[in-house]
Amino acid sequence: MFSSEVLFFGGFLLVISIMLLLDLGVFSRKDHVVKFGEAAGWTVAWIALALVFYLVINTHGDLVHGVVNYEQLEGIKSKYAPHLELIPGNFEESLEIYRKNMSLEFITGYLLEYALSVDNIFVIILIFSSFGVRPKYFKKVLFWGVLGAIIMRFVFIFVGSALIQRFEWIIYVFGLLLVYQGGKIFFEKDGDEKIDPAKHPVVKFAAKYLPVFPRYVYEHFFVVKKGKWMVTPLFVVVLIVEFTDLIFAVDSVPAVFSVTKDPYVVFFSNIFAIMGLRSMFFFLSNIMGLFRFLKYGLGVLLVFIGAKMLAHKPLEAMGFETVYSLYIILGILAVSILASVIFPEKKEEVEEMVSNS
Repeated sequence: MFSSEVLFFGGFLLVISIMLLLDLGVFSRKDHVVKFGEAAGWTVAWIALALVFYLVINTHGDLVHGVVNYEQLEGIKSKYAPHLELIPGNFEESLEIYRKNMSLEFITGYLLEYALSVDNIFVIILIFSSFGVRPKYFKKVLFWGVLGAIIMRFVFIFVGSALIQRFEWIIYVFGLLLVYQGGKIFFEKDGDEKIDPAKHPVVKFAAKYLPVFPRYVYEHFFVVKKGKWMVTPLFVVVLIVEFTDLIFAVDSVPAVFSVTKDPYVVFFSNIFAIMGLRSMFFFLSNIMGLFRFLKYGLGVLLVFIGAKMLAHKPLEAMGFETVYSLYIILGILAVSILASVIFPEKKEEVEEMVSNS
C-alpha cells in the first residue's frame, strides 16, 4: 500500500509528464519561431497553473504528507517548519495554519525560482547566439533542456534535503555560496558573459568522448554517416543547456531551501518555475534589454537569501515569517524593474549590446 506522500508526488509527476507529452506531441509537432504573443500566452498559462496549485496546497496541503492527526502534524512541523505555532489540542485550526504556511512557502519559493531563472534565460540567449542555433529550433532544444532539468532538480533537491536534515551546518555553506554568487554579479564585466564555443567545457567533453558531426542537420540530434551514429551540434547545445541549468541549480535550489526545508515544496516550486522557463524565454528574449538593472536586483536577492540562511536561527527566534521574505523578494524585483524604466539604457549602448549578442 502506497503512502500519501508517494500518491501525491506520483500524481504531480503524472500531470507534469502528461503536459510534457502534450507539448511534444500536440503543440510542438512542427518547429517554428515562437512569436511574442504566443510566448506571452503560454507564460500567463503557466503562471495561472502555479496559482491553481497554490490554491490546492492552501486547501489540501495536508495530503502532501498524509497528515491525519495532531501528533503527526506536530512531527511534520518539527521536521520542516519549527517556527510554526500550532494550537495544542485543536487539530483542525492547527491544520489550517499548516496549510496556509505551506502554500505561502510554495508561492514564495516559486517566485524566487522564477526570478532567478531570468539570469538563466540571459545565458541561454548567449548560448544560442554563440552556437548559431536557428530560432525555429529554440523551442525543441529548450523542451529537452527542461526535461533534463526536472530529473536533475529531483536528485539535487532530495539529496540536498537529506543532507540538511542530517548535517544542519550545510545550510551555512549554502548561505555563504549564495552571498558569494550574489556579490560576484556586481563585479562581472560585460565581456565576462561572452561564450567562446571552442573553449566551452561541454564542447571539449563532446569532442573527446562523442562522435560529433561537424555541422547542423536541420532539427536532428543524431545522424548516421557511413553506418556510424553521430551526434549533431544541436545535441551538443542541449548538453550545454543542461550543464548551464546544473550550474544555476547550485544557486537556486539552496535559495528555495531558505524559504522552506520541506523537499516536496522545494520540488513543486522548482518544477513549476522550470516548466514556465521556456515560454518566459521567448517572452523576455525580445525585451531583456529594457531591464538593465534586473541583473543587479538578482544579485541583491541572492545576497539577501544567503544572509537569511546564515542568520536563520536568530531570525526564527525573532519570529521572522515566510511572508516577510515574500515581501522583500517582491520589493527587490520591483525596485530593479522600476529603476530600469526610470533610467533606461542609452540607445547606443543597446545597439552595442545587440551587436555583441
